[in-house]
Amino acid sequence: MIRVLSLFSGCGGLDLGFEGNFDALINGNNWQHLPKTRFTTIFANDINPDARIAWLNYFNKFDASNDVYKLGSIVNFVKAHKVGEFSFPQNVDIVTGGFPCQDFSIAGKRLGFKSSKSHVGGKHCSDAPTEESRGKLYMWMREVIEITRPKLFVAENVKGLTNLDNVKSIIENDFRSVGDNGYLVVPAKILHAANYGVPQSRERVIFIGFNRSHLNARALHELSMPTICPGFDPYPPPTHEYTKKGNNLLPPITVSEALAGLDEPDISNDLSQQRYSKAKYMGKHCQGQTEVRLDDIAPTIRAEHHGNIEFRRLSLENGGKHVSELEKGLIERRLTVRECARIQTFPDDYEFVFPPKNDIKGVSASAAYKLIGNAVPPLLGYAIAKRIEENWELYFGEEDTQ
Repeated sequence: MIRVLSLFSGCGGLDLGFEGNFDALINGNNWQHLPKTRFTTIFANDINPDARIAWLNYFNKFDASNDVYKLGSIVNFVKAHKVGEFSFPQNVDIVTGGFPCQDFSIAGKRLGFKSSKSHVGGKHCSDAPTEESRGKLYMWMREVIEITRPKLFVAENVKGLTNLDNVKSIIENDFRSVGDNGYLVVPAKILHAANYGVPQSRERVIFIGFNRSHLNARALHELSMPTICPGFDPYPPPTHEYTKKGNNLLPPITVSEALAGLDEPDISNDLSQQRYSKAKYMGKHCQGQTEVRLDDIAPTIRAEHHGNIEFRRLSLENGGKHVSELEKGLIERRLTVRECARIQTFPDDYEFVFPPKNDIKGVSASAAYKLIGNAVPPLLGYAIAKRIEENWELYFGEEDTQ
């Protein structure tokens, strides 16, 4: 077992990817069950109570004694640890986390490190940014790495971070300085989710760092090179042909393939398929007013939903192209919660919308859209996890001296 400490966990897209054991659409209509990996999540954390509810519900860890998922700001947990009021798990192998991206996203104000948003939401008490501002929360992930000293860490954020001043290099250098011996942080890389079978235009920058004290001599040498030998590269090679080309790559998964088999909301038994935003068409000048192309990948599934979730189909008067569906009397509507989840590669047995049950609060469609839009696509997470799993002994095992 490889023990994973997950930060900014949300509803667990990256956690699910690391653990495996879920169904995914790999090639056309070919659904496959991805096997369980060696990774197990021993600690998860987020400030969103809906995220905790959905996470615990999926991972079947709802019981009175369960304390895997800690609800609250990681800032407060780190502070509590330093005064002896809280303890992080021991023997952590990997720390993962998609630290908040709103301040780096091109869809936002792009304040980056200058954000005055608080780590617990809302505006900080000071107009000036501090170490506890939302734009600096990666530093608290760094604090957790400093405390737990994992063999490896994986951090995720939006592509927009890479062209915002020198933010990427600052973050890399801050992570490198963890501990007495430091972490070997390989150059961050932008991964396009569609290159890994995700039917969506979603690009994310991934940071990976290794604890120098745990690497064997060969891995330390290879990972320190300006150009890393392909066999030691921790980033997964593409499996699907979208921005990358290759004879052995599978065709990209299309929206039509991803949504195949789903009933229309009015006849579906799945609450997550029954629920969708009722926001009306507001004109092409607003975001989220496009109709998904069925023969291509989808646009990015957003967390800021309501009128920002794309349409499953538009009416003819609003420029709809799915004429055959409209002729059947199918109504203009936006993507459902389940359709967004499919596009993000969550399996159908992940409940996003459910009423109160077993004395726990339910999750609304509004909350579910946000959870899905904020998540790392599990299939992208799985590609990252499998690459690391395959190379684990290569990095941390004893060297062959023969």
